[in-house]
Amino acid sequence: MAVSKHKWAFLSRFRAGAYSWKASRLACQRLREAVSEVKKVARKDPLIGAEGAVRLMEKIWPALEHVDSSSGALGSAVNKTLDALMPILVNASADEKTRDKWLDRLWQAMEDDGVDYLSPVGDHWGELCGSPEVAGRWADELVSTLRSCWSDPNPGGYFHGTTACLSCLLTTGRYAELLDLLELPRYPSWHYRRYGVEALLALGRKAEAVQYAEASRGLNQPDTVIDQTCEQILISSGLYDEAYRRYGLSAAVGNSYIARFRSVAKRYPMKDKLQILSDLIAAAPGEEGKWFATAKELGFYDLALELTNRSPCDPKTLTRAARDYLDAEPAFALGSAVAALRWLSEGWGYEVTSVDVVEAYDRAMDAAVKLNRVDDLTKQIRQLVEASDNAAGRFVREAVQGRLSVSV
Repeated sequence: MAVSKHKWAFLSRFRAGAYSWKASRLACQRLREAVSEVKKVARKDPLIGAEGAVRLMEKIWPALEHVDSSSGALGSAVNKTLDALMPILVNASADEKTRDKWLDRLWQAMEDDGVDYLSPVGDHWGELCGSPEVAGRWADELVSTLRSCWSDPNPGGYFHGTTACLSCLLTTGRYAELLDLLELPRYPSWHYRRYGVEALLALGRKAEAVQYAEASRGLNQPDTVIDQTCEQILISSGLYDEAYRRYGLSAAVGNSYIARFRSVAKRYPMKDKLQILSDLIAAAPGEEGKWFATAKELGFYDLALELTNRSPCDPKTLTRAARDYLDAEPAFALGSAVAALRWLSEGWGYEVTSVDVVEAYDRAMDAAVKLNRVDDLTKQIRQLVEASDNAAGRFVREAVQGRLSVSV
């Protein structure tokens, strides 16, 4: 079957203006479906799959032009789409004529793109060229325009082929030219200077690469990404202690506190877990309570309870811990439930109801029964709810009033 004759199902769903302002969720779904189709075809015929990847990239902006992307969900979906498609295109065994046509079409799509959805394509242009020879021709064509733009005494000029040029220079091994070019901008930008880091690494100059990355810091620059890059360079040199000391904690990423811990522990398996956790806690003063769940998961129960007394912790998280550890660690369960009541009485918690308050009270009592401390706990809770005379304290007091009366 000819590459151009394959019938793609996704094309009918990516017509120009196919999606309205409120169709972000549907557009994200259609992108996932299109990627699945391209991948399936590419497994059988990589060349046809690469053609499908190009056609989908061409269709992204015309189809999504009118969709509200303010939530970031659509942009994220597009980036995931491109991440999945580019390896298919890079690895396709296409002849030079076919690849040149693909590149011309993609370049036109990037020029037409109104919001730079396809910017990641330019970032990897050197790889997409398929060979150093093709990348070299593109570099020759682009470099004079970029040099002129960056040398202009009147700042503000923009060239949409900037990263494509830098990527091609990197791919062709023109490292000195690349580094000289990166000295032209008035203000350093990590988005561009990261190619300089790669050039220095390719030259084996790792120490200079770290210094170069550090010099890229400034207003609106991604410090965490720079930290991660520097950390990876030091780790690749076997300098684990220095990498941990300088970047190990600041480079930690994750959508939760325990995910951040795991990201550090994975990179430094030789480090004691308690030490890593202690260092992370110390690096975020005022957020100690947010590390409660991490300490709990690692089995550091005393530390977890200590953290709940140092700064606020989500009461519902504490109540769940009291429920889950009632049999295995009743003392920990008791401390967690009491801490939940404390933070509830001080107004902490999201969408809290009287049911949440009663739940925390009941879990505390369950643990107290196991530890034979019901009388002590009743006095402690009474003192706790009577100590706060704010609205939250009154709310908690009213919620547990009936249970406290029964326990007298």
